[in-house]
Amino acid sequence: MIDSQGYRANVGIVLCNSLGQLLWCKRYGQDAWQFPQGGISDNETPEEALFRELTEETGLTQDDVEVMASSKEWLKYRLPPHFVRRKCFPKCIGQKQRWFLLRMISDDSRIDLDYSSLPEFDGWQWVEYWQPIQDVVFFKRNVYEKALKEFAPHMNALIS
Repeated sequence: MIDSQGYRANVGIVLCNSLGQLLWCKRYGQDAWQFPQGGISDNETPEEALFRELTEETGLTQDDVEVMASSKEWLKYRLPPHFVRRKCFPKCIGQKQRWFLLRMISDDSRIDLDYSSLPEFDGWQWVEYWQPIQDVVFFKRNVYEKALKEFAPHMNALIS
């Protein structure tokens, strides 16, 4: 679902554990790390996409998590020019994302990156709250920072 400005609708997932650490996933076959995320299909709400993507990318289901918060606004990033597929229509210049903060309520053993027939990730780890801003690819950094700043009060309440 690409809007009139060229942004693909997407969800971003910040999953925390009881220690306030975040799930950080390694892209399949790459040395690139990110939060789980994925597109919103036609006739799908952001909440429906959240749980579909969560299951596809991590093997976790709605029963494994508690939704703590969602971003108040769509957060956008533009793709660098060399990532824009010029022959696709409509042309996608970036993503607009609705972000969700989830707390894992099940055991780590429930994480299954091979749940999907085409896994997006081949590794994961728990990291400190602000680390992803430093480690994510440069063009996503601003969106990650906005999402984590918005969710910080919820995290502070969780670990206090």
